[in-house]
Amino acid sequence: MNEHWPRAELDAVQRLRVLAAMIAGAAVTERVIAAPFEEVWGLLTDLEGTFGEIQPDMRHLHVAQRSGDRLVAHVRSRYGMRARFDGVLRPGSCWLQSRFLLVGMAAAGAPGGGTLVALTGGVRVPGRPALVPIGVRREARRSLDRLERLLT
Repeated sequence: MNEHWPRAELDAVQRLRVLAAMIAGAAVTERVIAAPFEEVWGLLTDLEGTFGEIQPDMRHLHVAQRSGDRLVAHVRSRYGMRARFDGVLRPGSCWLQSRFLLVGMAAAGAPGGGTLVALTGGVRVPGRPALVPIGVRREARRSLDRLERLLT
C-alpha cells in the first residue's frame, strides 16, 4: 500500500452509513441515547432476548451458529414468517440479512456523552442491491423508542 495515500478511520456508525449508502432505498435513522455504550449495545445485541423487544416486527430470534464474528440465526416475525439470517456481529456493529430482509445496527460514543445509535433495514429486493422503502424510518424510530424505554 502506498504510504502517501490518505487514510480514514471510521467508527461503527460511519461504516453503517457507508453500507446503507450503497443500497437503493436504505435509510439510516439515528438518535443519541442518554446511556453508556456498553449498556445500549448490550441490549441491542442480546439477540435471543431484548432484540425481539426492540425490533417491532421480530418475535423470536435463535442464534443457530456462531464462529468468531459471523453468525447464523433463525428468526420468526410477529406475523409468523420465518427467515434464516446470516450476519456479522462486532463491537458497535451488527449486519444481518436473509434472502428478503436486512437489519443493520451500529453504535458509538456520542460527542458530549451518551451513545449514538444508527439503524437501517427493511425488505430486500432479491437479486438487487435494493430495499423496499416502505415504513423503514417509522419502524426504526419505533425501535429507538423501545430501546430508550428499556433503558429507563
